[in-house]
Amino acid sequence: MKSRRSDAQQELTRASRLIVIERLSASITHEVAQPIGAALINAQTALRGLSAQSPDLENVRQALGRVVRDTNRASDIVNGIRALFKKEAPQREDLDINQAVVDTIAFTQDEILRHGVSVRTHLAKRLPLVRGDRVQLQQVVLNLVINAVGAMSAGGEGPRELLISTRRVGADGVLVRLRDSGPGLAPANIERVFEAFYTTKPNGLGIGLPISRSIIEAHGGRLWAAARVPRGAVFQFVLPSHGTAHRGERPGAAASGSKRGRSSRHSRSA
Repeated sequence: MKSRRSDAQQELTRASRLIVIERLSASITHEVAQPIGAALINAQTALRGLSAQSPDLENVRQALGRVVRDTNRASDIVNGIRALFKKEAPQREDLDINQAVVDTIAFTQDEILRHGVSVRTHLAKRLPLVRGDRVQLQQVVLNLVINAVGAMSAGGEGPRELLISTRRVGADGVLVRLRDSGPGLAPANIERVFEAFYTTKPNGLGIGLPISRSIIEAHGGRLWAAARVPRGAVFQFVLPSHGTAHRGERPGAAASGSKRGRSSRHSRSA
């Protein structure tokens, strides 16, 4: 009897591990598919350009440059995930968080276009740099953007608007905030969305937000969510600054400059 219980327990443990492996594999595939898909589109654009009677070599060169960018991005994602699960120390450097946001919007342009989402940014000027792993922090912003786009797409009719803003908080913090116009979050689910494998999506994996929170916490920061009234959700995270003003400016200039933001619009229509 005891032996049978032990065997049953081992089978349950094995089944649980297989489920975890399956979900993690699907999550990694999802993360890598975006830059690979973008690289394929740009490669096809280059081929069409070369097949024209009078090839526009400058456009071809730009398309091939984007292929290189996207394949490097896929490689960075794989290396970042490997380092995360091996618990390796992040490859930290001084980062401009505004540039990380702008780069992430570029990475997700196809997804934004496909779902007819209007993206606006309000990025504070002269933010202090943060010290962190560039790929991991971009992956957090990427996850939050993709989640917001997916939530708004599943929310039926109505405007699909995403506002991404940054600002300085306190003496040594930088905040990144994403506010969408989707269906929002039920109060009971605000913390549950950060639990591994919890998802409200039919085809969701429930792994992106827990990994994102782990990355931010490993950088000494905090990631949390809130519901908007009457609809929508807000996801935001705070990172400690490195105490250095952006682009070599005096540290004292950052506080006064943080009140003057720059705003831009990235409108996408389906």
